[in-house]
Amino acid sequence: MKTAADMTEDLVIGGHRFRSRLIVGTGKYPDPDVMRRAIDASGAQMVTVAIGRVDLDRRGPGNILDQLDWRRYTILPNTAGAYSARDAIRIAHLTRAAELGDLIKLEVIGDQNTLLPDVVELLRATEELAKDGFTVLPYTNDDPVMAKRLVEAGAAAVMPLASPIGSGMGVVNPLNIQFIREAVDVPVIVDAGVGTASDAAVAMELGVDGILMNSGIALARDPVTMAQAMRLAVEAGRLAFAAGRMAERRYAATSSPGAGLGTRVTAGAG
Repeated sequence: MKTAADMTEDLVIGGHRFRSRLIVGTGKYPDPDVMRRAIDASGAQMVTVAIGRVDLDRRGPGNILDQLDWRRYTILPNTAGAYSARDAIRIAHLTRAAELGDLIKLEVIGDQNTLLPDVVELLRATEELAKDGFTVLPYTNDDPVMAKRLVEAGAAAVMPLASPIGSGMGVVNPLNIQFIREAVDVPVIVDAGVGTASDAAVAMELGVDGILMNSGIALARDPVTMAQAMRLAVEAGRLAFAAGRMAERRYAATSSPGAGLGTRVTAGAG
């Protein structure tokens, strides 16, 4: 059984070590300044960028890669926009050619309306990129069987959705998230669907190793304050899982000892 001390250890993915268990994105913010301040408030050390939507040949203030101090953060390139293993693999190799490292958040989307993953193509891309030396973090559905297949294919972590991308619905199937945590021996990072701090705390209380989020922070009325709330929620949820919640009861139970409550005291007696 993990102790509270265990739960405050660093998150390790491949050869990378992080104190923060919150990973954040860079899209949908109202402007670059808000993005920078929100990322700072989140305490995140790893930040994901959609490389397929970045012009790697034209760097400068307008390029997301030049709007953050990458000496402070580890970049997690992602393959958002890929609808086949071939597209995802191509984007991954572009990140390597641009010297952005070998970490890759692997997305292969199978449906344009729901943005749910194509797990067949995802599995194929995971296997090939892992063989090519990438540290692969595949975004997948909440299926423990597929999670095991992805780890067998070489995934360094698995990233099951809490609910569809950008939905803000929170964890819609907590039991499957728990099954995934029990089924694999790599970090489990909940990805997609976290809308507010309570969603983040619930996810962490299921025993996952971290959360990746973007819309829940970027689309909040006050992204900077929400980023701080998410940071605290992730930390609180992690510690709550370590502490072990009380058993649920069907009926009420007093919180104070009942001994002596039946004794009647009479004034002047004796």
